[in-house]
Amino acid sequence: MLGPPGAGKGTQARRLAERYSIPWLSTGEMLRAAVTGGTELGLPVKAIMDRGELVPDDVVDQMVSDRIDREDCRTGFILDGFPRTVAQAEALTAMLDRKGVKLNAAIELKVDPAVLIERMAKRVADTLAAHDPVRSDDNPEVFARRLDEYRETTGPLLGYYLRRGELVQIDGMQGMDAVTRDIASRLTRGYSGSSPYR
Repeated sequence: MLGPPGAGKGTQARRLAERYSIPWLSTGEMLRAAVTGGTELGLPVKAIMDRGELVPDDVVDQMVSDRIDREDCRTGFILDGFPRTVAQAEALTAMLDRKGVKLNAAIELKVDPAVLIERMAKRVADTLAAHDPVRSDDNPEVFARRLDEYRETTGPLLGYYLRRGELVQIDGMQGMDAVTRDIASRLTRGYSGSSPYR
């Protein structure tokens, strides 16, 4: 799943994971769990995440590789938050080749950047209303840095996957259900099996 912060990648990834009964692999969630659990991985990356910066590639690459080796990923999985850079994309391509796994699509949610700020504000409000803690990177200053970082580092991923014929662009400004249907339609077009593309 590709797209700027706040584009709805996590929401759509969770919906697709449920639809196809495959794991949703969010590197953000995995890293936050490591931080909360005070693990050996989590301790050194906490300060990096608090500043809204990206965790080093080698740490994330290994975490993803280990996770997709687990039994529940044998019939497929959805990656959310990885890859973020062309270097990570190349590492993922090599990793999947070694494992004999085919990447079926790099899904980009195309959204209006101005709307992203509104979405972030709503997410914060919903979190507060639920009496849950607000993520440390959910503030305007950090969010602006994340948007800049996306444009500079993750933006080139679109060209990488376009050249490989794996880029699927979805209008993320549609209603939530319409976006889900659009993605599912593009993933299953021409496919008649009982499990999703892997």
